[in-house]
Amino acid sequence: MPAKNPNPRVSPWIVLAMVGMVAVPAGIALHAVRVAGTLQISSANPTPHGYTWSLLLFIVPIAAIAGWLLPGEGIEVPRRAFWRTIGILAPLGCALDFFFAHRFFIFPNPRATLGIGAPALGGAVPVEEYVFYFTGFVAVLLLYLWLGEYWLAAYGVQDHAGEARRVDRLLQFHPASAVVGAALLLLAIAYKKLLSPSPEGFPGYFAFLVAGALVPSAMLFPVARRFINWRALSMTMLLLAMISLIWEATLAVPYGWWGFRPRAMVGVFIGAWSGLPVEEVVVWIAVTWATAIVYEVVKVRVRRTGRREEAEVVRQLGRD
Repeated sequence: MPAKNPNPRVSPWIVLAMVGMVAVPAGIALHAVRVAGTLQISSANPTPHGYTWSLLLFIVPIAAIAGWLLPGEGIEVPRRAFWRTIGILAPLGCALDFFFAHRFFIFPNPRATLGIGAPALGGAVPVEEYVFYFTGFVAVLLLYLWLGEYWLAAYGVQDHAGEARRVDRLLQFHPASAVVGAALLLLAIAYKKLLSPSPEGFPGYFAFLVAGALVPSAMLFPVARRFINWRALSMTMLLLAMISLIWEATLAVPYGWWGFRPRAMVGVFIGAWSGLPVEEVVVWIAVTWATAIVYEVVKVRVRRTGRREEAEVVRQLGRD
């Protein structure tokens, strides 16, 4: 018999503690590297279409979960909630590229891509960028769904329809999320201006990540908290962080698939990982957090809307 689920008010702190158990000792160990090694590349094109092929890190899990794992267990994905969530979140990733790619990022190795430019302010970016963000959000949501509906289903809300009917308002302000977001941004600005080796500029990339994660949290978390499968969320978060670090620290940054403009970063660069900025360590943690919150609230709304439409049909049939 599975253990009793912890209180939804306690669960976020447990997830934070799990992340901290890995992040804190890893950070201390990485900080001990005073002289970082450098990768010596003797070829002008060391990774032909490497960025393009690396998109399989998202595409293969999507195909496996959507084409095998979910159907194999007879799990029906709530399609309206799924695609509405993707329709809300994927454009945020694309907006990051369209509006800020040339402020935040560089792409020094064009041979790692197909060479097809996609529109963005300030000039074209590799088309792989837009595929990266779209497939990233789909992979995160599918992984969370599969873990929550099958692998860790015992720890989800058992009477989802009943709980959804008890929700009065979907939009409810969560002051703690707003306070945390403001505090993180102020700390980032203070660090950049006072301690960073690159004090010029503004930590815009970090500000975008904070807004992307904590604005939905500030508006939706009081409702989402009850419905999130916290065990599924924590496992999704850790798996995505692992994939991201393998992708970026060992491939993308060392081989120039993409890089970062110091002016737009907080200024914490991890030497042992080819100078990877700290923003990239937390980006998919932030994405997973926002995805779970938005999906659970959208799912509640879809279920409530469906119930109202069904009741209206019954009323109309009764009149007839």
